[in-house]
Amino acid sequence: MLVLAVDTATPAVTAAVVELHADRQAHAEVVAARVTVDARRHGELLAPAIRAVLTEAGIAPRDLLAVVAGTGPGPYTGLRVGLVTAAAFADAARLPVYGVCSLDAIASGTEPLLVATDARRREVYWATYSAAGARRLGPAVHRPAELARRLPDLNVRAMAGAGAELYQDVLGLPLHPARYPDPAALARLAGNRVRDAAPSEPPAPRYLRRPDAEQPRAAKPVLQG
Repeated sequence: MLVLAVDTATPAVTAAVVELHADRQAHAEVVAARVTVDARRHGELLAPAIRAVLTEAGIAPRDLLAVVAGTGPGPYTGLRVGLVTAAAFADAARLPVYGVCSLDAIASGTEPLLVATDARRREVYWATYSAAGARRLGPAVHRPAELARRLPDLNVRAMAGAGAELYQDVLGLPLHPARYPDPAALARLAGNRVRDAAPSEPPAPRYLRRPDAEQPRAAKPVLQG
């Protein structure tokens, strides 16, 4: 069973064809992938990456069973590119689309873990996970120093994600190598929905805060003297 996995919640613009095994043991294997780290070019890079992985895998959209998209949390513009592209591709190919929290696709499931990505504005998006990889708390957004003060109550032993790496000196936990969402994990986390042919779920973005762009305010009236 082949699915297209995409994620633009982080600077890593990710597209991959992933094979899901027919059993329910959460097995997934990347057939072809493109991951380009560029925080400013999500809109330019994602569509060509999708075409490239389909070509490399030797398949057409009709050979896929579903589209899986990372829903963030992430900065507004980049995240929106991935979700709109996933929805448009799925609609054109008449495929179901499923959303997965992008932080979940970074968690390794080896020990109690903090996952943090760069939220810009000197903040991080974060969530905590059990040793089995189940999300326990989050996602949320905080300044690293505030998150560090909460660590004793979060019961985590290590951390992962580009945000954790960026603020390693503040957070102070052992660092796992995973920095960005793993496309195999994205597909695996949606695996049961794909296998069960569940109804399509247009992925809802996890912005967690207002976008940087704002509607212009009405002009103030000019009083004539």
